Amino acid sequence: MTDNINEIPSGGIGIKVIGKIADELTYTRTFDRRNCLFIMKYYQQPVVVASQPTTEAGYFQRPLNVLNKFNWFKTQRISELNSSYNQPIQKISLQVNSDIKAVAQVLCWLDELEPLPIPEAVFHQCKLATVEGFTNAVRHAHKNLPLATPIELLIAIFNERLEINIWDLGEPFDFQAKLAEELSEKSPFKNELEFTIH
Repeated sequence: MTDNINEIPSGGIGIKVIGKIADELTYTRTFDRRNCLFIMKYYQQPVVVASQPTTEAGYFQRPLNVLNKFNWFKTQRISELNSSYNQPIQKISLQVNSDIKAVAQVLCWLDELEPLPIPEAVFHQCKLATVEGFTNAVRHAHKNLPLATPIELLIAIFNERLEINIWDLGEPFDFQAKLAEELSEKSPFKNELEFTIH
């Protein structure tokens, strides 16, 4: 791995990745003159269904399962109204220097979330979004700041969502305009030739 962040190719891919992963995404200036990148990702808890013995009643099992799903949606709405819906299951935080080598420390820290009931795909998206947010803070927000300048990270896990906060001390910028600009550009991963197979 290179020690110099400027030697790593750029191109706005990180912000595009974060924009595609996040269900909610903001970048705001806080009262203490920091910037906070906020990423929220919703997910559905994995449902474990016990196998049913096969009997004649099994003919009715499928319609009953469908009805139970409707009941699940009703239960979900009730749980959202419940105050415990907004209570995190777990919070983890980390403060690191503005050094690209700290990515390894960030990845180890993220592994603390692995035992939690987060769908695997969402867990990997969380890791990717967090690392991209961290490297963007190092590369852009802290570009001309000392390596000792801290970047703070916080992840809160709820029953059906996770929230990622990344605080930097750089100069604020119009994040929404930059995100819109980057997402409107053609992806470097897309095929230049578009065709339809009939």
